[in-house]
Amino acid sequence: MPQTIKSIIIIGAGAAGVFAAIHNKLNNPKANVIIIEKSATVLAKVKISGGGRCNVTHACFDPKQLVEHYPRGKKELLSCFHKFQPQDTINWFTAEGVKLKTEADNRIFPTSDKSQTIIDCLLTKLHQLNIPIHTKTDVTTIKKQKNKFNLTLGNNTTITCDKLILATGSAAQGYALAKSLGHSIIHPIPSLFTFKINDKNLHKLSGLAVKNVTVELIKQKKSAQTGPLLITHWGLSGPSIIKLSAIHAKSLYEKNYTTDIIINWLPNLTKNDIETLLNTTKQQSPTKLIRSQSPFNTLPNRLWHYLTTKANLNTQQSWATLQKKQILALINQLQHCSLLINGKGVFKEEFVTCGGVALNEINFKTMQSTKHNNLHIIGELLDIDGLTGGFNFQNAWTTAFLSAKTD
Repeated sequence: MPQTIKSIIIIGAGAAGVFAAIHNKLNNPKANVIIIEKSATVLAKVKISGGGRCNVTHACFDPKQLVEHYPRGKKELLSCFHKFQPQDTINWFTAEGVKLKTEADNRIFPTSDKSQTIIDCLLTKLHQLNIPIHTKTDVTTIKKQKNKFNLTLGNNTTITCDKLILATGSAAQGYALAKSLGHSIIHPIPSLFTFKINDKNLHKLSGLAVKNVTVELIKQKKSAQTGPLLITHWGLSGPSIIKLSAIHAKSLYEKNYTTDIIINWLPNLTKNDIETLLNTTKQQSPTKLIRSQSPFNTLPNRLWHYLTTKANLNTQQSWATLQKKQILALINQLQHCSLLINGKGVFKEEFVTCGGVALNEINFKTMQSTKHNNLHIIGELLDIDGLTGGFNFQNAWTTAFLSAKTD
């Protein structure tokens, strides 16, 4: 029998920290469990996630498939998801009285469409288990002495615990505390963001969406992404762009967010398919202006106009005058449209960090540090990040759950 932990402190009152507190108390009912939070608010990311609806998790129940949605942490999370995966998340919240729904894209939300439903559930559970949250409480230093952790707070008072869980997310405080305890920190950088494109003609198409495109960074073809794309007043957004930004977060950072993106606006068509359709339109509508109507039903007319301009076609040119080299220029813009990325935006308020505590310094059976017994590190503080769609919350729920376990 493992020795019962008498006191447990969790630093950080986000999704991971609160879920960890709950499960550590359930696993050690007699333990004194408290949460310390530097800010005045708790569960802040839960509140704003999913546009205020809270994308709790994703309907992907095969761990092998699930880990494919994590650009960093894939190998480590595989065993974790065999112990606590999205179905377990669904079962837990359902048992606590939260009704959930799965949308067409497999994202899972509360049926209320309100993140407050998830917040209320978690806070109610804390209250039932008599777990307090101390907000506006800064932890300045942590020292390990024998089997105890001594925490110095911002007001110079000291508290002690037998087990310590770091769940500070992407806060600088968490990286500093983990480093002070001997952990290596992979330099944290943004993940999940939009692309800035300095193209005034593209900006004029702001609000225009294309349901299915393939996007890739130049010389990075192996991780091309296919999905919806949204043109904004600053550049490009949408699921395909957000996923691409996560996969290439480190290389984009190294390039100072300046590189070329290649867009295939018609990923379901081959070059021959496109050429045949262009020649057919030329034969059937010889007197019509090329710009007057897109021959591809998936491309809005405004986007078609933009692409004909990029292909250097005359605005008053008719289909009958379309030459072979112009057809090839059009095909190139349709399949290999190149735009220069010259900066990054944000993805709403749902910023996610790539980087954090090095994964080889964690035992993923219990999330315990290899540097100190009874020190556990969970959630986004680790060098783990997922794509958009509920995957980052699932990392939080899973690692928090495991922090309550013993080998």
